[in-house]
Amino acid sequence: MRRVFVVTAAAAVIAATVAFPAQAARTAADTAATTQYVVLYKEGVAAADAQKAIEAAGGTVVRSNEAVGVATVTSAAAGFASAVAAAPGIEGVARDRVIGSVPKTTARAALTGRTARDTRAVEREGRERGIGKQGKHGPSPKAEPLADLQWDMKQIRAEEAHKYEPGDPGVLVGVLDTGIDGSHPDIAPNFNKRLSRNFTVDVPYDANGDVVDGPCEDEPDQSCNDPADVDEDGHGTHVASSIASPVNKLGIAGVAPKVTLVNLRAGQDSGYFFLQPTVDALTYAGDIGVDVVNMSYYIDPWLFNCVDNPADSPEDRIEQSTIIKATQRALDYAHRHGVTLIAAAGNQATDYTKTYVDTSSPDFADVPGEAPRSRTIPPSCVSMPTEGEHVVAVSSTGISKRKAYYSSYGNGHVDVASPGGDVYDTPDNTRDITKATLSAYPKSLAIANGEIDENGDPTVNYVVKDCAGTTCAYYQYLQGTSMASPRATGVAALIVSRYGVRDLRHGGKTLPPAIVETVLKGTATKTACPNPPAYTYTRHLPAGTTVTDTHLCEGTTGSNGFYGKGIVDALRAIGR
Repeated sequence: MRRVFVVTAAAAVIAATVAFPAQAARTAADTAATTQYVVLYKEGVAAADAQKAIEAAGGTVVRSNEAVGVATVTSAAAGFASAVAAAPGIEGVARDRVIGSVPKTTARAALTGRTARDTRAVEREGRERGIGKQGKHGPSPKAEPLADLQWDMKQIRAEEAHKYEPGDPGVLVGVLDTGIDGSHPDIAPNFNKRLSRNFTVDVPYDANGDVVDGPCEDEPDQSCNDPADVDEDGHGTHVASSIASPVNKLGIAGVAPKVTLVNLRAGQDSGYFFLQPTVDALTYAGDIGVDVVNMSYYIDPWLFNCVDNPADSPEDRIEQSTIIKATQRALDYAHRHGVTLIAAAGNQATDYTKTYVDTSSPDFADVPGEAPRSRTIPPSCVSMPTEGEHVVAVSSTGISKRKAYYSSYGNGHVDVASPGGDVYDTPDNTRDITKATLSAYPKSLAIANGEIDENGDPTVNYVVKDCAGTTCAYYQYLQGTSMASPRATGVAALIVSRYGVRDLRHGGKTLPPAIVETVLKGTATKTACPNPPAYTYTRHLPAGTTVTDTHLCEGTTGSNGFYGKGIVDALRAIGR
């Protein structure tokens, strides 16, 4: 993890007098409509007392999570954020969203239907249309029909591990993501719908009127509340499949093909992750006995949360302080309740231990006119939940085991590495989609995106179809630390399956997170920095452009900024 952060008191931040660059700063005067906030109580303050303070400041508590002292609050009062942050018993406040903002009628928002967030370009690198039908494969002698496409499983020796430990159904793995397609044929056998929850509500538009999740009336059920077995983004389904697709003679196998998947949806259809849903999902995971949680995201709207950045307004600083503290409380709660926490290291291709310039935040407009701006980020700022305490941060490797070109890194930031794909990890540095990772894809999205034809066959190079009798399933290639993290999560699930003891409270198995983390790191394959340690990535783009980037690996063979303690090894993790 990055060095310990210090959070200043909310009241002190408000009192500070700072000169700011021109920006759409969030101030009390900006609040003209009913706005939703997340309010954090001070430690030890009774919920009733905190709620009285919220009401006195002009807010209405919609719901609360008393396990960590967080409430969702609405208010139309000008100056509510400043007033409640200064109130006795209140630690901080984060603006969530404007309720009922008017959508734009621009081509970008209303006509194209594009979402306001498009931060996953790295994950979709190498995807092309109109180049033939990829995906009809003959029988494979391996355990699963598409096993020959799973180079990632070979890298961590997962297939070998399955001979001795395929996972235990009593081990619960929570996928804190955009949802899980519980009907997918290569997920359904291991999916627990009863325990699954959706903690989000669709957000049609942001404060600028840009499309976020889209109008609720466009949903199949015309509701802003999606069922707990639906994924309208595809990211969460890919993650879930990587962890625990079963061995069933269809498609692929996950790293832990017999464990149980629980959908802990905290991500919007558009891919945003806001504070309250993530906190609620983490505490729920602890309450129901989830053993391992995968977190392939960062909490919006700030890629990095800083408590004293001169580029931020006082309210922005309070918000970022609140995100840090509230998230850490939820992580602490889950950890105390036996949850092993694993997260993606990030796709910014940056060293988290060095100063960084972020131009992507805030990435969600909760005040009209708000847009991302350039901020210099010192190492004291943190990306949550990845840099929270008790979290295992996972970097990504390509097929050659090199650190992926996009993967963030840093000596002390990365705990372990795991295969997440690198489409440029090829002999000639041109891209190859099969060097990404293959996992389940909802058929509904393939249809909606025009990626399969009228016969159900793929029309793009990144979608693969496999059938067993009359049952067919679809898979997509993605790359990213979002894909690396679930493979490490799968290995952690195998560790709990192998060494866990009976969970007397919830049933199934349990194993203290400290033990899981020790085994995961201790059995990883130690991987040295490149020689020389300043490694240059060369990428020949399809347009004819060549891009080079140099990343410096610092540390020793046993622990360094590219690989942490090493590349996870499923076979060694179960003692073979």
